[in-house]
Amino acid sequence: MMPMSTKKVLIVDDEAYIRILLEQTLEDLEEHNVDLLMGTNGVQAVDLADRQHPDVIVMDVMMPEMDGFDACQKIKHLSANYNPYIILLTARGQSADRAHGHDVGADDYVTKPFDPDALLGKVASVLSVTVS
Repeated sequence: MMPMSTKKVLIVDDEAYIRILLEQTLEDLEEHNVDLLMGTNGVQAVDLADRQHPDVIVMDVMMPEMDGFDACQKIKHLSANYNPYIILLTARGQSADRAHGHDVGADDYVTKPFDPDALLGKVASVLSVTVS
């Protein structure tokens, strides 16, 4: 029997408490053979995406070194056959910010404070995983 392939979710935020909250929000996915990876800025996000090929990336917009918009655009252009689902998570909910997120290739745009159950449901759906 072939082992199930492990799916990966990359969480990227410069605020440690937000990373912990996101990890706790998504930890139920680990029961479904999903690995949670962590990054603290856009530069790390691009590097981890390039090396680990996570299926889903949940990323803050306002971060040091490289913001989430730039990181999203770079990740979406890494390879023609790698297209992760990117959720930008931000306190900036203006329509111009949402439009910019869409322009750089974000698949979804979630404003803080976010609903943990809704975020878990969204990520689980993208990964085709059922969580209760």
